[in-house]
Amino acid sequence: MALDLEKIKEELEQDLARLEKELATVGHKNPDNPNDWEPQPEYNDPTPLPDRNDAADAIIDFEENTALLKDLEIQFNNVKRALKKIEDGTYGIDEVDGEPIPEERLLANHSARTKVENSDAVENNN
Repeated sequence: MALDLEKIKEELEQDLARLEKELATVGHKNPDNPNDWEPQPEYNDPTPLPDRNDAADAIIDFEENTALLKDLEIQFNNVKRALKKIEDGTYGIDEVDGEPIPEERLLANHSARTKVENSDAVENNN
């Protein structure tokens, strides 16, 4: 069975749009580096919060946004990378050993960068 790259590309483009919307709920693009996202606090007023509990809640929300943003940004960049690989004709090639990634893996995760056995090498080097 051959991969339907047009269908995969379409699904990746939909994923990219969804991820960008999700990223915008917890962060914004870095004006100095449009490939980078920065977390944003839910409380954007420059005046200090008068209540310590409100201030603590704002800090917790910011920390949660930071963690969520990191995961979303990794997914977003992996999808962009997969789309570029389709364009370049290198989609489905393992980034670690250069061998083909099994179709089952690519169908399950269109933005997979490696075979399962090599995934730790890439995850630790994002």
